[in-house]
Amino acid sequence: MNPRHIVLTGWLAIAAPVCVPTTSVARDSATVVVAVADSELRVESRGGRLTSENVDLATWVRRSATIVRGYYGYFPLASVTVRVTFTDGTRVITGHTSVWPHAVIDVTVGRDVTAAALLDDWILIHEMIHLALPEVGDEHNWLAEGLATYVEGVARVQAGNMAADRLWAEYVAQMPRGLPGTADRGLDHTHTWARTYWGGALYCLQADVSIRVQTQGRRGLRDALQVIGRDSGGMRADWPIAKVLATGDAATGTHVLTDLYSEMKDAPTEPDLGALWEQLGIQVSGDQVRLNDDAPLATVRRAITTP
Repeated sequence: MNPRHIVLTGWLAIAAPVCVPTTSVARDSATVVVAVADSELRVESRGGRLTSENVDLATWVRRSATIVRGYYGYFPLASVTVRVTFTDGTRVITGHTSVWPHAVIDVTVGRDVTAAALLDDWILIHEMIHLALPEVGDEHNWLAEGLATYVEGVARVQAGNMAADRLWAEYVAQMPRGLPGTADRGLDHTHTWARTYWGGALYCLQADVSIRVQTQGRRGLRDALQVIGRDSGGMRADWPIAKVLATGDAATGTHVLTDLYSEMKDAPTEPDLGALWEQLGIQVSGDQVRLNDDAPLATVRRAITTP
């Protein structure tokens, strides 16, 4: 679950997988089955009625799953239930993912939600991303939540569901939340909301940049995560964090994930974000961001969000 809110822009059509309703998309309790490649998502809605006849939960689930599949090259699990509970509100409110005994994503949705609000939703994408990483234990929850926080935006830009300048503007605004405070003892020992979500996302951003620099653009964090997800089988597996990171490093031919973890796990490591933005060509003026394609690492920045 990720308690932040993002406003997204734009959507480019993605080839629509098959959607097979077992009933119509429900206004009360109902079920609809959405097929995305070889995966089946069973969408169950309950707890009242949607107020708009124009809102299609299947479209929302299909779009979210297709974005995640686009990033990984596959959808993480073959079968998932998306359980939608309605409450007061106008947007997707919260989500939670579990895999035992069956893979279930619980999401709470305002019954006054609009099609535009579902188009702009990030919560379901975030929860689906969790399915691709094996369980690493509560001590390392920063990796699970930080990875989902980082990947959700990158995957949406790759799919055309978010503009690149908006993504980088959000990173500029939010990544400082992940920096260590005065009492910080490293990612494995500081379990605040900010360090868990944005500290973990900061680890992922630095890893993505470093992998691309060391491999001269041939590999990135995405390559590591694809192999980790395939080899482990995703969230149903329990892997020690050392195995997760070593598997990702082998996929990229580097030691970036392991070395960066060694630096950040037990100590309040603080990267120079200002210098990083400058190298990536992210120029900040007030609350506005301009992307400079002449910066030293501009090609790395573009590669991160290129499908």
